[in-house]
Amino acid sequence: MRPVNLIPVEDRRGENAPLRTGPFAYVVVGALVLVLAGVTALVLTGNQVADRKAEVERLEGEVAAASARAQRLAAYTQFQSIRAQRVATVTSLADSRFDWERVMRELSLVLPDDVWLVSLDASASPGAGEGGSSSTLRGSAAGPALEISGCAAGQEGVARFVTVLKDIDGVTRVGVQSSELADQNSGAGVSAGGEAGGGEGGEDCRTRDFIAKFEIVAAFDAAPVPIASDSAAAVAPAPVTDTSTETSTEAGE
Repeated sequence: MRPVNLIPVEDRRGENAPLRTGPFAYVVVGALVLVLAGVTALVLTGNQVADRKAEVERLEGEVAAASARAQRLAAYTQFQSIRAQRVATVTSLADSRFDWERVMRELSLVLPDDVWLVSLDASASPGAGEGGSSSTLRGSAAGPALEISGCAAGQEGVARFVTVLKDIDGVTRVGVQSSELADQNSGAGVSAGGEAGGGEGGEDCRTRDFIAKFEIVAAFDAAPVPIASDSAAAVAPAPVTDTSTETSTEAGE
């Protein structure tokens, strides 16, 4: 005989029991998956935040250590800067030194017999002498220069003196600021161009009507220019040119 199961289908147990189906089971499974994904993302985010915080703390520690080390070495940095500035200053001063003793010795050797000096101003830069200088020729020379005032036997004597000044080692140009003869009538100086005036430099050494009073500037443009001050920069040297002496128009010359 063939066995027959008389238990209702919904009450059966075991392998032959039918599977229960419905949307609720899928909803539960989906919710569990979402919760697991959220927890996983939260854990990963928390780990990343913790790693970033640890990295920030490590970098802040390195910055603090570097700052402390820089503060300890700041004194050495300042000392090196001061040392470099002083070396540059000393080097520039040494380069801008000028041998005035040699210039004076050569001037005494080339000075003609018919020329005598009233004043002599040697300066390393315009305005460096006592009270500065009002000579326009001196202002055009940025480096060392001689400002010479005196008298000579006529305009020819002044011209010869200008020529011999060029023989001094280092002189690049000689300019005549003024060259004046004495006025035979009034005793006042008459300029080579015919203008009246006694000149700007020193006392009047024109004791005879043929004596010319001169003001001459001898420039050393090739010499190093002295250090400029912080408030004013050094002026570039003027081009090397020669200024010839003025010719006399005096009737008695």
